[in-house]
Amino acid sequence: MKTIYPLTIIITLSFFIFSFNSSEKNPTKIKKTTAVEKIYINDSDLENSEVVTNFFKKYSDLKKYKSDVLSLYKNRSLGTIWYDEDQINEFGTVLYQKAKGTNDLIIPYQKEIDQLFDSSSETNLSKADADMLLSSLYIVYAKKNTSDTKKKVSYDVMLKDFLNYSTIEQSSTVSKDSKEDGEILFDQYYKLKDVLKKYEKLDQSNKWKPITTETPYKDLRPDAVSNTIAQVRTRLYLLGDLKQDSKSDVYDRELMDAVMKYKVRNGFKPNYILAEEHINEMNIPISEKVKTLMLNMERCRSISSQLVNNDEYVLVNVPSYELVYVKNGKVVMTSSVFVGSPLTKTTIFNGEIDRIVFSPYWTVPQSIVDNELKSKIASDKNYLAEHNMEMVNGQVRQKPGADNSLGLVKFMFPNPDDIYMHDTPSKTLFDFEKRTFSHGCINVKMAKELAAAMLKDYPEWTQEKIDKAMAGKTENSFKLSKKVPIYICYFTSMVNDNGEIGFFRDVYEKDGDTDKTSQSMTMN
Repeated sequence: MKTIYPLTIIITLSFFIFSFNSSEKNPTKIKKTTAVEKIYINDSDLENSEVVTNFFKKYSDLKKYKSDVLSLYKNRSLGTIWYDEDQINEFGTVLYQKAKGTNDLIIPYQKEIDQLFDSSSETNLSKADADMLLSSLYIVYAKKNTSDTKKKVSYDVMLKDFLNYSTIEQSSTVSKDSKEDGEILFDQYYKLKDVLKKYEKLDQSNKWKPITTETPYKDLRPDAVSNTIAQVRTRLYLLGDLKQDSKSDVYDRELMDAVMKYKVRNGFKPNYILAEEHINEMNIPISEKVKTLMLNMERCRSISSQLVNNDEYVLVNVPSYELVYVKNGKVVMTSSVFVGSPLTKTTIFNGEIDRIVFSPYWTVPQSIVDNELKSKIASDKNYLAEHNMEMVNGQVRQKPGADNSLGLVKFMFPNPDDIYMHDTPSKTLFDFEKRTFSHGCINVKMAKELAAAMLKDYPEWTQEKIDKAMAGKTENSFKLSKKVPIYICYFTSMVNDNGEIGFFRDVYEKDGDTDKTSQSMTMN
């Protein structure tokens, strides 16, 4: 059953928002317009909107593609496909290059499309028209290059594959510095490989015995005396959290330190309580741990080879709910995060952070407006004002401020799933052990610190200027001159900088899928 959250929790959930009111100079010379905001309000008024009607009237040769073009926008919440602010994004550039390079492809309105990519050419196209023109180009290109068997798949689904492929194509590089079998591998691969050797040896030793407990189970706390305590002590000794096994059945200071070490590296809440879930985790057969290590070594192979050569990047690991920011090859900071729920999973992919937005607006998704806000607004005429909200072009948006659901800063990176990273006013959510609260976006506990760290190379962004930008009064968007790669990963086991292995919950139940794929590859 779908959980219904109160408004204070719903406001923390993340949706993709592009601001069309940027004060930056327009590098592609697209005419400024607010009409585009009227296109993507919701599915019901999309086809009959004035902007859409005028577009297909103006570009009548594209009418036969109308339903296919509109299908691309139906599930997108207030955003263009081929633009970031006022500039064509990398996906639009890849599409244009591929279309131009396709033999015998007749491109309607090619002159107008060429002008979009010609910096010396003036155009009076609105962003709405330009984006739909590129979407029409995509449909023409897709129809030409899609096999008959794949044409049964909707074009909006194929678009997602195209955008994902474009991201990979843009970020992949080839290097001669191969480390294994001609491949460049994420260094985590080699760390996991070292741990795998130790766990395979432990598996062969037959020292891994199930921990037995009393029934019903009662939480074990410091100073407790129990046969289970002695077994836990042996387990933590085998895992390396204890230097020696005294065989004592007393929960003493030595064991407390080992339990804390075990919990921290495995993503549990850092306290001394040994609950039944901790015993159950300790009782997972060592053979299963070996399998998990092997699965995650395979995941390392899927990480873009670009990461190996990057001296700066952000890595988010969903199962451990953690973000790591690396600069000049060193870890600058780490932060807790919360991610998408199992129903609205955070997508695993690589991208590039190209913009930091301070004191952002939050446009409330139409579904929340319909299901939560309409009745409240109807019964209280001051409701919007009291919640720092306003109505703009028929949509509800939350003004910048400390209570804004996006917090005081967000980090934008073009991607086909309309997700991004941002701050949040709901800091208490980071106290939970399992942190799957959002609608797919990544909520960062230390978002303000991350913004400051990423702007170290921009002298104009002093701490005073950053603090002022995050005062929550006016939205301020800054485009990075050097994009920062971001890797959103799914590792259920990882080795930290201290060489300690951590095993994390398979929150999206992906390990089973990976295991089946590995078995299939082995059989073939």
